[in-house]
Parts: sequence; C-alpha cells; structure tokens
Amino acid sequence: MGLGSTSASAETSSLMSEFLRQAGGSAVVDGGLATELERHGADLNDPLWSAKCLLTSPHLIRKVHLDYLEAGADIIISASYQATIQGFEAKGFSREEGETLLRRSVEIACEARDNYYERCVECSSNDTGDGRILKHRPILVAASVGSYGAYLADGSEYSGNYGDAITSETLKDFHRRRVQVLAESGADLIAFETVPNKLEAQAYADILEEEDIKIPAWFSFNSKDGVNVVSGDSILKCASIAESCKKVVAVGINCTPPRFIRGLILSIKKVSTKPIVIYPNSGESYDAEKKEWVQHTGVSDDDFVSYVDRWCEVGASLVGGCCRTTPNTIKAIYRTLSNRSAAALLP
Repeated sequence: MGLGSTSASAETSSLMSEFLRQAGGSAVVDGGLATELERHGADLNDPLWSAKCLLTSPHLIRKVHLDYLEAGADIIISASYQATIQGFEAKGFSREEGETLLRRSVEIACEARDNYYERCVECSSNDTGDGRILKHRPILVAASVGSYGAYLADGSEYSGNYGDAITSETLKDFHRRRVQVLAESGADLIAFETVPNKLEAQAYADILEEEDIKIPAWFSFNSKDGVNVVSGDSILKCASIAESCKKVVAVGINCTPPRFIRGLILSIKKVSTKPIVIYPNSGESYDAEKKEWVQHTGVSDDDFVSYVDRWCEVGASLVGGCCRTTPNTIKAIYRTLSNRSAAALLP
C-alpha cells in the first residue's frame, strides 16, 4: 500500500472520530423520512417509496431535512434509501436520469444544510423561542444506500432472505454504480442502512475496497430478535465484516425495536472498536403484505428517549431514529445527549 492510500485511509478513519470530538463525544442522527414526508402531504404508495419525492416534491424532502436540523440533528441522511438506478429504469427513466436523481438526493440534503447555516447566522440565540435549535456546528450529510431487498419492495429487507440465486457478485453488480455515484455526489459519508444479512454486508465491503471509494461509510444492520440480524445471521459475524473494512468508520443498528438495542450494542462491542451508530424505529410492527405500520404497537417519544442514556452508557455515540420517529423524537434525543455532555463537564 502506497503512502497516498495510507494517508487517505487514515483520513477516512479520522473523519468520524474528529466529528465526534467536535460534537462533544456523541452526535444526533436524524429521524424517519417517509413518515414526515407523508405528514407534509406526500403520497409514497410506490415501489420507489420516499425516493418518489425526488421526482414529485423535492421541496418537501428539503423541508424535512431542515426540520431535523432545527431539532438538533448533526447528521442528515439523504432520500436515496429506495433510490436505485434499476428502480428508476423500471419507471422508464434512462440510466443517466437515474444517476442524476441519485445525485439530486444528496444535493437536496446539502441545500438544507446550507439553508440551516443561513438561519443560524440570522439568529443570535442557539435556541429560538419556538423551540427550533439554531446552533452553528459541524453537520454531516450521509448518502443512504438501502438493501437489495428495499429495491424489491417486497419486504425482504425485513427477512434478509433473497434466495439461493442471489450471490455476492449479484449484489455487487446491483449496488456498484449506485455507490460510485453517491460517493461522488458531495456527501460526507455513505450510510449502508437496514443491512439484513452478512452476504450483503460483505458485498458492500468489497465494493468500498475494490472501487476505492473515497468517502467513509457506516454499516447499520437490523434485527427482530435482539440476537441476530433479520436473516438469522450472527450480529457478531456481520459486525466483524464492518470492523475489518478500513473504509467503515461506524457500525450499528437501525430499524429495530428500541427494546433490543442495548443487547445488540454489547454484542457489537465484542468484535468492533469503531463508533456505534444506533437509530431504532419507534417499535411499531410493519405489515409487509399490507405495506403499512400497525397502529399502537410502538413506544412513545418519552419511552423511546428513556432508552438513550442506557444506550450511551454501554457504548453508543451516534443516536437517532428510523421509521415512525419524528423531529420531536430527535429534539428529545438532542436534549438528552446535551445533558449528558454537560454532566460530563462537571467537576
């Protein structure tokens, strides 16, 4: 390995540690995107899901990003989870148009960050009278990459069962160009989210290395039993793949009920020394056949946030929310992490 690649690797790994240092040791990730888009009037009944808004209502995506920044989020995640070149092609778009839409997802998040910084300059107080948090701080834009199962839109990202015909090479061929485009779009890192099995985690790691992707990444797995990822693969084996990939700067869990998180953090720590990112869903159950969330199966914002101290105590350093969490959830996480930072500074 040459000096250039060594320093580039060191620079990649230091991005997250330096970011966390500036954030006071812990940072806030944003919350659910689709729920908020629907609340603002978007119709997401489409295989593209929240990526549909890249076509129909980019202003709503920008608004939701801004809402999360004003709730205290330090990292916002682009609306590209279900945005794939193949998915756009199925809708009649050319490959070039699909790539443009992928780039647009990151551009919209960067625009929201710019808008937020402008508002910070206009306001002299960190915390406005209406509860908005306007505090000039380092903010990262993460380009979301959803799993192959998310593209299938058949619920298989919640089972991790792709069948015997899907190999590592199939997955690499599927994801490669999308990852390359997002890596060159102006994002600070790539968020590989809701990773359902170790096969896909290894495919992502291979792409990062083989294509010499220049920005860092995090791997975030999902679990439905608190022991394994949804496919039944061991969380230890999955987290080990992330640990051994130099391009990966954080590893963790998303889209998983809050009650499972503490145990999963402890498992990840057995095999990884990297920062741990945690952004669970609200705990509500998802009906993959009906494509809807089952009402009254989740936890309240207060209950959700009551877990945050416990997660941080055992090692989480990046905390946010996934499906069905809102800017109110994120604001409560921001307050909790701010209180922890303040307490740590006390003599």
